[in-house]
Amino acid sequence: MQTIQDIMTRDVQTISPQDTVQRAAQLMDELNVGAIPVLDGDKLVGMITDRDITVRSVAVGQNPSSTKVLEVMSTDVRTCTENESVDSVLGKMGDVQIRRVPVIDEQTGKVIGIVSLGDVATRHSADVDRALDEISSPSEPDR
Repeated sequence: MQTIQDIMTRDVQTISPQDTVQRAAQLMDELNVGAIPVLDGDKLVGMITDRDITVRSVAVGQNPSSTKVLEVMSTDVRTCTENESVDSVLGKMGDVQIRRVPVIDEQTGKVIGIVSLGDVATRHSADVDRALDEISSPSEPDR
């Protein structure tokens, strides 16, 4: 059984809730990612995604250079630990239609990595079709 530690991305870049949405977008561009964990000190307080920026900020006319990450980030963050099975985490991702999950150290509670659907698809031999179907199914807007 493969675990998350086998496929996760380590040394994840994070952002502060006090940073601007513009800085978050710039960081996403620099790193070529669609989501960044939001940390207040060492504590995970949210995730900001390219969708959060588009739907919760740009679409409602907020100024990205003055809007704080705190105002548009997703706060109901699902996490996993490095010792969880890939299949279990894949199931969770499908259940709540998310593509990325921060990996938390069981002892310290600190973010130690992130696992994405892409990580699963490229590094895990199990069939990801079911999870992809669940994650990609239309859902109600989160407003």
